[in-house]
Amino acid sequence: MARKTEGLGDRHIRIMRFLTDFQEQHGYSPSIREIGKHISVDSTSLVDYYLEQLCQSGYIERDKRVSRSIRILRPVYSNDTIAPRTASTTRGVRIPPSNDLWAIPIWGRIGASTPMPMPPSEGGSYFDPESTIEIARSMLSSREKASDLFALEVTGLSMIDAMVNDGDIIIMKPAQTANNGEMVAVWLDDNNETTLKYFYNEGNQIRLQPANPTMGPIYVKNPSQLRIQGKVVMIVRRVEKPL
Repeated sequence: MARKTEGLGDRHIRIMRFLTDFQEQHGYSPSIREIGKHISVDSTSLVDYYLEQLCQSGYIERDKRVSRSIRILRPVYSNDTIAPRTASTTRGVRIPPSNDLWAIPIWGRIGASTPMPMPPSEGGSYFDPESTIEIARSMLSSREKASDLFALEVTGLSMIDAMVNDGDIIIMKPAQTANNGEMVAVWLDDNNETTLKYFYNEGNQIRLQPANPTMGPIYVKNPSQLRIQGKVVMIVRRVEKPL
């Protein structure tokens, strides 16, 4: 008779089964990237979120400072059934329901080096309405609303010291103004280009500052030619770069 695994959703079950099979085969635990690839999640932050839930509910333990340090405390077997997707408590720890996840639309790419030209509208929409990335709402500020957020894929290395790498996803909220030092997506009207940088208003000019010591800032002499499109609220590391 199949056993019910209380409090776990589909992805929790898939992770636990993968952990069990992987450790039996290799003698050590898989990496976060391997787990993400197995469950078709391209965000290491979201994989880490699931693992933290499993830790809190007593299924696994791990040392975040050590790679491949996951130890299974309560195995989940192939004949275990998935519990109903409602909020529940396992060993005193609340496991959020599946609607804790927000599907944020990925609107396109943004350059994090030199400004990236936007494709012409005649060639088709720049945005892909079918592309999304799942984010646990508990990882965002309680002030944020899913309907207000959008995501962009980063290209380039100018923000690498801000932990934004080529291929990462940034979660944005729309904005038309920014304070000095905020990371923003901006549109440059002169050349129909967009870029991701730190914003500094220096009175007679705008300085767009990279977070890479090998790269210099971009100066916009005519501030009216610059439009702020949004502010970064979260950075999502990709498990592997898209092809």
